[in-house]
Amino acid sequence: MRVLLHYDMDHTEPGLDIVSCSEQDDARFRELLPDTEVIWHVLRPLTAADMDRAPKLKLIQKLGTGVNTIDLDAAAGRGIAVANMPGRNAQAVAETSLLLMLAALRKLVAFDARTRRGEGWPAARSLVGGELRGRTVGLLGGGEIAGLLRGMLEAVGARVLYTSRRPRRDDPSWRELDDLLRASDVLSVHVPLTDETHHLLNAERLALLPPGAVVVNTARGAVIDEAALVAALTSGHLGGAGLDVFEREPVDPGNPLLALGNVAVMPHVAWLTGETWDRYFEVAAENCRRLASGRDLLHRVV
Repeated sequence: MRVLLHYDMDHTEPGLDIVSCSEQDDARFRELLPDTEVIWHVLRPLTAADMDRAPKLKLIQKLGTGVNTIDLDAAAGRGIAVANMPGRNAQAVAETSLLLMLAALRKLVAFDARTRRGEGWPAARSLVGGELRGRTVGLLGGGEIAGLLRGMLEAVGARVLYTSRRPRRDDPSWRELDDLLRASDVLSVHVPLTDETHHLLNAERLALLPPGAVVVNTARGAVIDEAALVAALTSGHLGGAGLDVFEREPVDPGNPLLALGNVAVMPHVAWLTGETWDRYFEVAAENCRRLASGRDLLHRVV
């Protein structure tokens, strides 16, 4: 079975013919598509035109959870199965969310820049950080990542609240979205990008956060209205942000968020650990075996 690993790395699995291709090498990608039976997909969007170039394609296996970068209607119309692997990157993303919270609270970006200029000590009067202990952290989402992160936060003494699509009014930690925002010194985003969640955090909702609050996003960039986020950060209403995702990726070097000293950024790599790759390949290889034997796929989306 010919598998196209759409990422710049090598991997082997018994019984599978795996070829790799960088997400930036569209020419090689197009050359490989005609013989491809399975695509192991990361982030570069997969379009109907891509699928038309792959007449043997039977499965698009998302290496991760979010399938917003796959044209699901096109796949369904062509009889191509789509599967993902929820939870396999949860530990890495939860840890990165915690990292970005601390980076924003402790003003890591500003201190890093000053230290590299030889101005690290003494610190400027404005560069006084904050601790998670004693703060209220609101989790936008109630899935596995949020659950893991909650344990980490409570271990360092934070108070944790959350909201979710399904009301859980019997849980004293659950809040309606707007009530969660009003209570959150730190807000961490953990919801998929859908029509319902696009720009869920707009100017009006960001204004509900307490003055000086920190926003962290390791989910999908477009859940937050970036223009509104820039305005809230530059006005001083928000104290900082930690962002692993952006509305347009790769993020444009001219994006105003990158010029702000109170914003810690990463290039959509919250999931990127060796342990995550091991878990990804375990599921991806199993689904190839299931495809070959006609068995039901794990975590089929389409």
